[in-house]
Order: sequence, then structure tokens, then C-alpha cells
Amino acid sequence: MAKSQKETRSRSWVFVVYPESAPKDWRTILDKQGMTWVESPLHNKDANPDGEVKKEHWHVLLMFQTLKSYGQMQEIAHELKSPNPQKCMNIRGMVRYFAHLDNPEKYQYPVNEIKAHGGADIAKYLTVNGVEKLRAISEMQEWIEENNCTELTQLADYALKERFDDWYEVLATQSTVFLNAYIRSMRHQKRR
Repeated sequence: MAKSQKETRSRSWVFVVYPESAPKDWRTILDKQGMTWVESPLHNKDANPDGEVKKEHWHVLLMFQTLKSYGQMQEIAHELKSPNPQKCMNIRGMVRYFAHLDNPEKYQYPVNEIKAHGGADIAKYLTVNGVEKLRAISEMQEWIEENNCTELTQLADYALKERFDDWYEVLATQSTVFLNAYIRSMRHQKRR
């Protein structure tokens, strides 16, 4: 049974762009259409289950204010010489997939290489969830103990320079009070 027109429409679509076949100005082609979109880092270290490295590619997420049909998206994908587009069922999950944030078994691409175009706000999709926050806090507590950290500035400098992608946001925006109190308590405990 053929899908109904409604089932083939969505506000968000994804497809893959291959460097070997895409026009050199593929980004400009999308930008000129005035759409909001997100580009993954170049995935050049993805592997198949047998260990063979996959062809280099970018994932592209297109986001719209109104519903767009599969046919409309197929035209765009065709212009970029990309395979067929797919509906994006979860924008947050897709943006996070661009760096494999929730797939530790896969190569971890740098979050700062995810590019927003046309006013896309990707920061809200990259914020840590509860489990990630607790993991980061526990890792910071271990680091504080192992490195005899006595001042928040030591932790903050380390997080900024060495653990920006996973610790820094948690420290700077969510857990400064707790971690500062933890460091202070450790310092007082050592004085006894």
C-alpha cells in the first residue's frame, strides 16, 4: 500500500552528502535556498561491522517552519547528488549523532565541527542530559582528588583546556556551586 501524502511530509529531513560526488559549492546551494540546516563534521572514520571504513560523508539536517514533501526533499538531494532523503524523527538525537555523542562505541567527532546554517540553534540539542551530567560531575570529583585540586580555578582551567566537550559546560553552567563546595571541603578535610 502506498504511503499517504501526509505520511510523506515532515518539517525535518536528513540526507548524506558524499565529497566525491557532491558539487563543490553544495553548501552555497543550500544557503541560497534560505533554509535552516545543520552539517555534521566530515565522517571519515566510520566503520562497517566488519571493520571496513565507510566512504567519507557529511550528514545534513534540513529544518523547516512548514511541512515539506518527500518529493521536494528529493529534488534538493538530487541537486547535491545525494541518496534519498529520510524524515528526521528526532532533531536532538540527530544533531547529537553528528558527533556520535550517544554512541561511545563509534568514533567521536568534535562537537565544535558541527556547523549551523541559516540561523539553526544547535546549542539546545547539545546540552548534556541528567546521566551525562552526573557522569561528568563524578569524573571531576575523581580528578579533584587525584590531582589534589585546592581551588576551583585549577578545575576550571583544566576543564576549559582539556575537557571542553564534556566537562566545561557542566562546570560553568550547572555545577559550579557544588564543585566549589566539594573542593573547599576537600581542602578543609586535608587540614585536619
